Amino acid sequence: MSAAGAPLLEAHGLVKRFGHVTALAGADFDLLPGEISAIIGDNGAGKSTLIKTLSGALQPDAGEIRLDGEHASFRSPRDARQVGIETVYQDLAVAPALDIAANVFLGREQRHRGLLGGVLRLLDKGAMRREAEHHFAELGIRVQSMTTPVEGLSGGQRQGVAVARAAAWARRLVIMDEPTAALGVKETGQVLDLIRRVRERGLPVILISHDMPHVFELADRIHIMRLGRRVDVVTPQTHTMAEAVAIMTGATPGELELRHAP
Repeated sequence: MSAAGAPLLEAHGLVKRFGHVTALAGADFDLLPGEISAIIGDNGAGKSTLIKTLSGALQPDAGEIRLDGEHASFRSPRDARQVGIETVYQDLAVAPALDIAANVFLGREQRHRGLLGGVLRLLDKGAMRREAEHHFAELGIRVQSMTTPVEGLSGGQRQGVAVARAAAWARRLVIMDEPTAALGVKETGQVLDLIRRVRERGLPVILISHDMPHVFELADRIHIMRLGRRVDVVTPQTHTMAEAVAIMTGATPGELELRHAP
């Protein structure tokens, strides 16, 4: 684990180009142990590209990612998962026709063992359901049964399945991309509570959201991006929402932007 005060995850000078378009132009980021760290910015600021590089979905053209102070190279989301980084994507990446337990164990299915210790092809559905129930109980997620197909759940419950899956397997941190998008007021409140519970379990969270009230309600620190770079890091104690939006849109320069200006 990271030493107290030392970043758990760091990104320095990340560059990512798509043809003639530069999505990241020397982006920096850092996540401290036990915090909820939000990333905000207008469309095209580089938020999605940044988290895709941190989760292994994209590889940067330049720059460095460090995990617990050591150089990290993620060539795929599987590489990131193997070191304990889980991501809840905006589209949730759930299998609607499968039940809740099967979705929690999607790609990590448990199988029965034979008499000599060998792994059989049969799925151990009972063990998966019991363990899924345990994870849901820890996070306070209420569902009727682990055998309920995900397609029969509400939007908030589907989000709960995705969050529970990430929290079940994450050892280092959880990335959440627009976790309350398209949810009603009640379901949004439930998801915000889930994010707090994930942090209470000791997992730091990277939160990407356009919803400024939610960001200011949840985040310990807020990284503001513009034109592919981080231009400032603020907190709900030091800045108002209006001030953060002014920095985000360029109406007010960010401190990091001024510090690195020629």
